[in-house]
Order: sequence, then C-alpha cells, then structure tokens
Amino acid sequence: MKRAIYGLRNSKSRSRWVGELCPSGRRVGAAAKRGFTLVELLVVITIISILMAMMIPAVMAARETSRRMTCLNHLFQIGVALSNYESAHNMLPPGTTDKQGPIHNTPHGYQMSWLVPLLPYIDEGVVFGNIDLSVGAYDAKNAKARAIRIAVFVCPSAIPAGYGPGTSSYAGCQNDVEAPINVDNHGVLFLNSHISQKDVTDGIAHTIYVGEKLSEENDLGWMSGTRATLRNTGTPPASDLPNVPPKAGESNDLWVGGFSSEHTAGCNFLFGDGRADTIGDCIDMNVYRALANRADGKILANDPTRMSN
Repeated sequence: MKRAIYGLRNSKSRSRWVGELCPSGRRVGAAAKRGFTLVELLVVITIISILMAMMIPAVMAARETSRRMTCLNHLFQIGVALSNYESAHNMLPPGTTDKQGPIHNTPHGYQMSWLVPLLPYIDEGVVFGNIDLSVGAYDAKNAKARAIRIAVFVCPSAIPAGYGPGTSSYAGCQNDVEAPINVDNHGVLFLNSHISQKDVTDGIAHTIYVGEKLSEENDLGWMSGTRATLRNTGTPPASDLPNVPPKAGESNDLWVGGFSSEHTAGCNFLFGDGRADTIGDCIDMNVYRALANRADGKILANDPTRMSN
C-alpha cells in the first residue's frame, strides 16, 4: 500500500516537472508566458515605418489634388461672376480704374481693382456695400473692407504665412508681354478697360481671362488695381521672375510680372468661356503669349484650348 502511494506521488511529481520544464530547462505552459524579443519589436517597427513612408506621399498627393480642384472651382466661380457682370453691363469690369497711367504698384491713387465690382456676384454684397467708391482703394474709409479675406479669392494651397488679410491668389490677364499696366494693353483686364465679348476676336474660349499668382510681402490686396490683381504672360507660368531685370533707371514699381502658383508643374487659369484649366510650366512661350492677347489673329493648332493631334 505504501509502495503504491509512493509510486502515485512520484508519478505526479514527475508529471509536474515534465509539464513545467522543457529539455533546455526553460519553463513552458501557462506559467511561462513570454513577450516579444527586441529583434521582433524592431522588425515590427521597421515594417510600420516602411508602410507609413509609402502611404504619406500618397496622402499628400491626394490632398494636393483636392486643393487644386478647389482652386479650379474658385476660378470657375470668378468666371461665372464675370459672365453675370458682363450680362448686366455689356462689358467686363475695368481691370483697374484711375485718372491716368501707367499704374505704379504703390498705394496711391484711386486704383479700384476689377474684383471690387464682382463682389455682389459672388455673394459678398455686404462687403461691397461697405466700400466707398467715391474715394480710392487705400482711403481710410475703405480700410475695414479692404482687410476682409474673401475665400473665393484665395487658393487653398496658398501658404498661410504669405497671405495676410485682404490678399488674393488670382489676377486678371493684363497683357501678353511684360509692360506697365496702361490703357493700351492687349489683355482683357487693364487700366480703364471696357472689353466686351465682341472685342475678343481671337475667341473667348482661346483667351486667358484670369490666372493664379503668388502673394508677396506688402501685397496691396484684392481691392488694389495694381500687380496685386493684374499680371501678364511675359514670363513662364509657375515662375514669378521677370524675363530680364528692369533697365537701369527704370522704376521697379512699374513692373507687373507673370502668373505663378503654389501647385506643382503649372498654374490654373480661367478662359473667357468659363472653363478653368491648368497650363504647365513647359508651355511654348509663343503659344502662352498668344493666349493672353485678345486679338492677335494667330492660329494655334496645338494650344491648350484645342485637342492635340
């Protein structure tokens, strides 16, 4: 009896130790739960890092695509406003209004921009009602309205630090080459202009009306009819540098500059027929300038407004 009991007890003891220890002497089973090793953790972290590195550019690209589409929509809304204004007045608004030219890019004079009369057509009638048109754009009476940030006038890709209150991401097409803002420009929005559809003999579908621009330090804002709201095609899109430096003795405040954008590989533009599209920065400059001239009579078979052969 004692031998049987001893054998049973010995058998249970051996069973316990066999179940708790593996041949290497390490514990196994419920009492031997273990975590990840350092190597395993490093492998997991590496995999997660690789996946994030692959996903972030795709997410950023998707966000930029969304911003570009919103920018195009802003231009489309401006195009609708221009069309409605033209229907009401039988002409486009003046690019800028002043007694005489050329326009200097300084806060002096009347210089009301073409964006001011568009305000009632983009649901900003209250802002328009608070603008005193009997005085100039820089008068103290218009300071409050001038500082308002109009959402439709700002590209969502614009760097916030570069855009203060009252600035605009969009400028009317003033000329086809670099030249001061004056009454003899070849675009559709310039000094004291009164352009109607019949004046755009090259066809409104083949003529640039508005394009993007980068805001700069000391930008005079959307109310100012200077280079703050008017540009030309004298320089390639996406580049805000002049073709040549201003001549010696020439005043820098007469230089207008070209269209430019926060988007990559080109700028968004509005054409006279209301279509908003992107023009790449590699466009042929002869074609680009012809698109800005309302009546040069040139036939361009492969310009961005036509299907390529």
